[in-house]
Amino acid sequence: MAEIIWGLATSHVPSIGAAMDGRLNEDELWKPLFDGYAPAREWMAERTPDVAIVVYNDHANALGLEMIPTFSIGTAANYPIVDEGFGPRKVPNVVGAPDLSEHLLVNLVDEGFDMTVLQELEVDHGLTVPLSVYCPEPGDAWPCTVVPILVNVLQYPQPTAQRCLQLGEALGRAIRSFPKDIKVAVFGTGGMSHQLSGERAGLINEEFDRNFLEKIETDPQSLAEISRADYIKKAGSEGIEMIMWLVMRGALGSDIQRIHETYHVPASNTAAAMALFATPSSEGSNPHE
Repeated sequence: MAEIIWGLATSHVPSIGAAMDGRLNEDELWKPLFDGYAPAREWMAERTPDVAIVVYNDHANALGLEMIPTFSIGTAANYPIVDEGFGPRKVPNVVGAPDLSEHLLVNLVDEGFDMTVLQELEVDHGLTVPLSVYCPEPGDAWPCTVVPILVNVLQYPQPTAQRCLQLGEALGRAIRSFPKDIKVAVFGTGGMSHQLSGERAGLINEEFDRNFLEKIETDPQSLAEISRADYIKKAGSEGIEMIMWLVMRGALGSDIQRIHETYHVPASNTAAAMALFATPSSEGSNPHE
């Protein structure tokens, strides 16, 4: 049966990808962020999953504002990199895991989550930046296949934080019921506090962010009880992206260990963070050793 070996929560700020692509790791403005990633990257490199499930949001690149599903899942064999206005990132195209996608789709629908099926999908920085945070030097191919799960955090009404945690719990059950012996990592992306427009543009709430970083491990239910209005009020209009971390957290289950976290202000005009969690399946279970 499939096993979840670790979960990664990470911001997906597009400028982080641009900084990596431009080899700015040692630049004084970027070095603190990338130094903070280093211990987690080393740990993850020794525990390569077969498949990464990446929970993210499209930024009106592949899906227009005229159609925004609440929850959707990619079922394709390949996911090209979308051109976000300055050319596609020069990273490998993303290879899908259609068998696992189909299994997850059926199980999630059977549990009451009406998933939109994306049989074709171009992926933007919401997915590729987290993959680069995990694996900064993929070469010609990413080290694992990918199942994209998309969440609407752009347009009201977004799903509640509670519903995202419930989706994660159902996702975890679906993964563990997959009959093949594969190792799976789950990514929750977006956040932390930030607002890109309006009178509060540039808002960063470090107190809220640091509380979230603590409670995502110890008390995710308390984060699930925060209303969408309070996420926006306290963390900014784009800070509501943090509800996608709860999908990852729900999938991991209760028995987890925090391996590493880092928090940096600012990355672009947002706070940025990474939190890495291990499950009991992570130790000594690298299928590529």
